[in-house]
Amino acid sequence: MWMKKRLSRVYDNLKRLGMKATVKQGDGRYPQQWCGEQQFDRILLDAPCSATGVIRRHPDIKWLRRDRDIAELAQLQAEILNATWLHLKPGGTLVYATCSILPEENQQQITAFLARTPDAVLSETGTPEKPGRQNLPGAEDGDGFFYAKLIKK
Repeated sequence: MWMKKRLSRVYDNLKRLGMKATVKQGDGRYPQQWCGEQQFDRILLDAPCSATGVIRRHPDIKWLRRDRDIAELAQLQAEILNATWLHLKPGGTLVYATCSILPEENQQQITAFLARTPDAVLSETGTPEKPGRQNLPGAEDGDGFFYAKLIKK
């Protein structure tokens, strides 16, 4: 149910902005099941995460999350990142994003990915020591989120 609402919002935003895009729903660990061998110029990977960046609006998150949840989410994020990378064309851009403020899901995830993926380059977002950009909750009344822009050689 929540996925239908979320996809509906994506379509509404595309229409409102006068943009066109192909939107696919599927298990990110197995993109070949819903896009075959197709490769893309750009991929936005809004990874499933702990949602710690939205605790201000959803305080129950701090009571619902456990340490093991974070480790499981980090593993899932790595699997999805690895799988979707295979569908990015050389010279293409992948933006990895979460609504988390935890390093395990953000900077550490990108650092590990760059170490195991020789054709990935961090672009415009951070430094090798601190990859990506982290916005903390409360800045301008916004939620916390992270993103990193990766280019495929």
